[in-house]
Amino acid sequence: MKTLKNITNRTSGTHASLATKGWLASVLVALIGYSWDTSLCLAQEADTDVAGVQVLTRGPVHEAFAGIVTYNAEPGIVVAKAPPDAIEEIPPDERPEGDNITWIPGYWAWDDERSDFLWVSGTWRALPPDREWMAGYWGKTTDGYQWTSGYWANATSEETTYLPAPPATVERGPSTEAPSRDHNWTPGSWVWRQERYAWSPGYWQLGRADWAWMPSNYVWTPRGYIFVDGYWDYPVARRGTLFAPVYFDSGVYSRAGYNYSPSIVIGLAMIAEQLFLRPNYHHYYFGDYYAPRYRHGGFYAGYAYHSNHFGYDPVFSHQRWEHRRDHGWEKRVEETYQYRRDHEDARPPHTWADLKTRKGNPEDSKNRAMVATPIDQLAKKKDGPMRFQRVSKEDKQTLALRDKDVKKFRDERRTLEAKGVDVAANKPGETMEPSKVKFTKSPIVGKSAKQLKKSEMPPEVARTPKADLNVKPKDETTARLPKVDKSKPDEKSRGKLDNPDTVKRDVKTREKLDNPDTVKRDVKTREKLDIPDTVKRDVKTREKLDIPDTVKRDVKTREKLVNPDKVKPDVKTREKLVKPNVTPKAVEKKTPREPERRVKEAPVKVQESTQRSTKGTDKNTLRGLDQSTKGKSSTGESGEEKSGKKKKKD
Repeated sequence: MKTLKNITNRTSGTHASLATKGWLASVLVALIGYSWDTSLCLAQEADTDVAGVQVLTRGPVHEAFAGIVTYNAEPGIVVAKAPPDAIEEIPPDERPEGDNITWIPGYWAWDDERSDFLWVSGTWRALPPDREWMAGYWGKTTDGYQWTSGYWANATSEETTYLPAPPATVERGPSTEAPSRDHNWTPGSWVWRQERYAWSPGYWQLGRADWAWMPSNYVWTPRGYIFVDGYWDYPVARRGTLFAPVYFDSGVYSRAGYNYSPSIVIGLAMIAEQLFLRPNYHHYYFGDYYAPRYRHGGFYAGYAYHSNHFGYDPVFSHQRWEHRRDHGWEKRVEETYQYRRDHEDARPPHTWADLKTRKGNPEDSKNRAMVATPIDQLAKKKDGPMRFQRVSKEDKQTLALRDKDVKKFRDERRTLEAKGVDVAANKPGETMEPSKVKFTKSPIVGKSAKQLKKSEMPPEVARTPKADLNVKPKDETTARLPKVDKSKPDEKSRGKLDNPDTVKRDVKTREKLDNPDTVKRDVKTREKLDIPDTVKRDVKTREKLDIPDTVKRDVKTREKLVNPDKVKPDVKTREKLVKPNVTPKAVEKKTPREPERRVKEAPVKVQESTQRSTKGTDKNTLRGLDQSTKGKSSTGESGEEKSGKKKKKD
């Protein structure tokens, strides 16, 4: 009781001061509450597409939610405009259930159609086990600002290794039959061995319904290339929630104290169906990119990206594995893409405002829900594929601190990768010493697989085949992605996407595409295509094509084609043509010749000798020559042999 009394006296003695502190605390809570309410109101205004703010139902997918895999990693895009400062982003009040889910902040991405930046909203993400998120960033270069992609690094590694540019891939798909339908192909990749690159071939491994395989690949950085080893990730349906990107006018986000909280969730069913890859921008894109001009801008549908061996699409690969017993699935995916490409009315809307105003049959409401839904409505559904829970105040405070840590870590990565030797500038496959850097641990780290329940643990990573040092790199030009101009997307790429007919191409290229009949080709090329009969070819070529009977060939060749009976080949060749069965030895033994052939050939020789000796000879002499020729024709002797016998008799 004495103790209790002392405590009571101490409490009453400090009552006034506590009252004062309590009043101040109440004021602070009220101010904080007002600040949060204001930010949420601003977020709600953003969701209703107020002036200067546009919520999009198409655009880039957050890299941490889904990252693409290219066989040949390339530098990021460079833009002339500096990116704005990051928006103060507040996570939504609802989040998916799960102990391994956290908030990953958003970032600015370049939109070449607008020639401006748009905001890629943050995401609730189920963190892949034993991986840590290395956030991407915009870095200053001599040409402007360049994007360096984020990636999921191995959390067990204590340092990051920067390598020279790997050679162009030699991956061409499966080299053997699959052991079963349940197996999925893992592509090969180059690995660093013994101070050089060696090829690690692809292999088959069992697919998993609850896990998607991310194969080994390389990520470009200003300091060099980072090798990311393969790992198991959650399928798209289990990764969390993806929020709609937003386009802000500069006057909105630059206001002092502006906050933004995303609330429009993109349907994951839509993501699986309407997903595109843009390797030159290092991002997935979702929504309406079906128009033919986007294909020229470097957008690939999943089936096309996979079949052309540009890279590996983990999302499409897992979907194809899930439909492995449906033989017509892949064909239907391609047909759906082609139908939307050719029918604009079948494509999804571009903004949240357009989506809400669409009217039509009762199925439209269902389709709208597949495209996008407010998170508060999604959280109320009890029969949905994902359950949600409220974010506590303690979690909000933790997330606010983590957001600052993520920005700090991003800046640290940008600084460290800007230092040192720029090995990325070296030729692919060039031998040089890799550089190693120690980073502080990322603030976003997934749990270790050992800490998870047995039912939640990912499969073991299969042993990769032994690297082959004998495989040689192939030609760069046959393995790299089709070249898409990305140096200044605010000028050239925008023209390709907005109005492909007005692109400032070089004269020849533009004329070929727009009006092939008026192409200013060189004389020979144009004549070959337009007026083949008047091509100014060289004499022999033209005669071969147009007038084969008057070709100015050499004497022997022409005589063989025009009149083969008058050809004067050498003795052996002539005898092979006349009597192909006669061997060279038989010719040497002076085998009797065929009479019919002699009758035809003798006049040729006599005529030639006669023409040479007719000058200065009278008619009687010529008559005698004719008689001697006739006599020789019947006996088979030549004129020269007969005259020789006469001389001997005389």
